[in-house]
Amino acid sequence: MRRMVWSLMSVAALALAGCNGSNAPGQGAPNATAATKANTVTGTINVRGDNTLSPEAKLVVNLVDVSSTGQAGAAPLASKTIAPVQLPASFELNFNPADVNPADLYVIQAQLTDGERNYKMALQAPVLTKGAPTQVSIELVPEQTAAEKEMAEFQAVQKQIGGMKISNGTKLEKDVSRAWQVFRANGAVQFIRARADYGDKGFTSTDFAYKDGQPWVVVQQKKASQDAKPTSTERAGWDKDGNLVLKQVVADGKTSALADDEAASLKKQAEDILSMATGGKGK
Repeated sequence: MRRMVWSLMSVAALALAGCNGSNAPGQGAPNATAATKANTVTGTINVRGDNTLSPEAKLVVNLVDVSSTGQAGAAPLASKTIAPVQLPASFELNFNPADVNPADLYVIQAQLTDGERNYKMALQAPVLTKGAPTQVSIELVPEQTAAEKEMAEFQAVQKQIGGMKISNGTKLEKDVSRAWQVFRANGAVQFIRARADYGDKGFTSTDFAYKDGQPWVVVQQKKASQDAKPTSTERAGWDKDGNLVLKQVVADGKTSALADDEAASLKKQAEDILSMATGGKGK
């Protein structure tokens, strides 16, 4: 009987010791709630479509809090600038986990600039909180440049001139023969299509667009003669403040910057033909 009682007491003691060993604070397996917080966000960035960049391209990647109740507008938790840029570009942002509020929303913001071209994110890239990952893949989309916006708007107006009121005119000068069509809408000149024949010195075909009576966009083709193919096409355009934002010349299949004096010459031509076609009234 004593042997049986001793054996049962021994078993109970061992079981109690086992329970104390597994449940005692600071002993045995780590607590599941003590998981290590992330302190790094990584990812890759690429561009939709043609991802060819110039050596001057610069990429800025920020980790920011965009919560309406958080630190929106505050300095980023981490930031990195990459220049020059090779796509796809990889990044790693290190931050202090203590700065992260689990109730806030954090995103990666990527800004890529290459000359006049800006690229924006196609989708938001949340990270860290609310089940978001610590690794993201970001696609950037090219935005229109100021020059491209001007040309797109100009071409839209160009398509509408058939519905405008049209008048015609000609003028024979010593060295040049001119002809033009004036397109009006709401009592104002919107567009003038002009031809100038300089004889042996060549021929120009020019579209002049106006806003509020001022030159807006000029596109001029230069040819050896009226029926010849264009040797060059010059484009110039000005914003509402008169700043030159479109300045291009296309020749031999290549596009380059139009010189400022050439752009000024096109603007002067736009002013002259407007005065000539309207008898100095400008409308």
